[in-house]
Amino acid sequence: MNAIALFGARMAHKFSYISLVSRKLCDWSFDGYKSDDNGFQHIEEPIKKLYKISGADSFDYEYGDEDPYSKGSWFFENVKFDAARVLDVLRQDGPGFDAKAGLCELHLRVSGLLVKEVLKRILRNINDDNKMRCAKLGYKFFVWSSQQENYRHTVNIYHLIMKIFADCEEFKAMWRLLDEMVENGFPTTARTFNILICTCCGAGLGRRVVERFIKSKAFNYRPFKHSYNAILHSLLAVGEYKLIEWVHQQMLIEHHYPDTLTFNILMCAKYRLNKLHDVHRLLDEMARSGLSPDLYTYNILLHVLGKGNKPLPALKLLSHMKEVSVNPSNLHFTTLIDGLSHAGNLDACKYFFDEMIKSGYLPDVVCYTVMITGYVVAGEFEKAQELFNEMIERGQLPNVYTYNSMIRGLCMAQRFEEARSMLKEMESRGCNPNFRVYKTLVRNLRNAGKLSEAHGVIKEMTKKGHYVHRLKVQGI
Repeated sequence: MNAIALFGARMAHKFSYISLVSRKLCDWSFDGYKSDDNGFQHIEEPIKKLYKISGADSFDYEYGDEDPYSKGSWFFENVKFDAARVLDVLRQDGPGFDAKAGLCELHLRVSGLLVKEVLKRILRNINDDNKMRCAKLGYKFFVWSSQQENYRHTVNIYHLIMKIFADCEEFKAMWRLLDEMVENGFPTTARTFNILICTCCGAGLGRRVVERFIKSKAFNYRPFKHSYNAILHSLLAVGEYKLIEWVHQQMLIEHHYPDTLTFNILMCAKYRLNKLHDVHRLLDEMARSGLSPDLYTYNILLHVLGKGNKPLPALKLLSHMKEVSVNPSNLHFTTLIDGLSHAGNLDACKYFFDEMIKSGYLPDVVCYTVMITGYVVAGEFEKAQELFNEMIERGQLPNVYTYNSMIRGLCMAQRFEEARSMLKEMESRGCNPNFRVYKTLVRNLRNAGKLSEAHGVIKEMTKKGHYVHRLKVQGI
């Protein structure tokens, strides 16, 4: 098959085997560069959520075998108090003071929750100046606690200290810890893999991590069909698309055949790498394997048709979905509208926006924000304002990205006082501005020669302690 433009002409016999490819919703550039954190769900996000494997940074709900709420808030408060005492002792570690002896003198009841709380606090406090010391103190407490009576580390605690090593760039220590974890009989899970792959890819060691996990007999890959899908899924989560290609080749060598999830992830990677010919080849291969499309299949096709400015084939696809009892959802319409918005076809966006409502789906905040952003980028702020008012009337509360688009639009329209008022409005509604909101407002005020107003925004920003560390880095 040729380029993506051929989708429209060959749609009728392609429906049975199109699968998921990915991109971000509303990936607009407001400041001359591509946004790397626009806050919208990825189109690949449904695949990630299909199997609820948490990311390497999400430790908040890991209590091991201890749930603080089952013992009452008083217990959790005692743990926090003891954690503070532990950290006071660890901070004194150095020549003339043995932290391990100091910890013993505290006569603590060591629990999984206490160890977790201490390690989390160390993890949160890592910065460029204290990396080596944080790694040392974290590991010292990790070893000391493992030696205490009636306590044994869990796999979650291993993950926490491994994450500390990762953030401190202690790669050798991280690998040694992995060996120790395996020797002690703990399974290596998708979380273990995520921590390692996130860290090692940046150091050029990604393939080494993948090779180890492919060969590992201790890799616990539930709920996936096989370990290759678990690895591919994790690589998708961290955006290692080239490694996905390599793992696929190893998978075929070992005679593991792709299922629908595998094809979806592979197509995500090929699309991200702009290898459209390979995407089409995989579509054909999927059909020959007798695999049927899923919801994500139609989702990506709608995006591709939208971005290719093909509203008529998209309409036919929506009709086909209903014929095969796959009712288009809010996500499908939003995906299509987003693609059409990128193509600059705002009339088609409005048509499908209205069709979504006629089909019984109320636009959510993401859909409204896609529409609003499209109008702002096209310089049609009045239409953006109408939709903004409409979404509030319909009970959809704007999020930080909606407000950022609106503030950008007001600045483009030279309505700076209203833009500053909207900043205050979002704060009054409990929606905390992110750095991009401040940056949008400050840059536009400066570009308009309103230096005192820009300084006022920075002053408020500094007063509230918001993103002060990023001011100089971003040239603000």
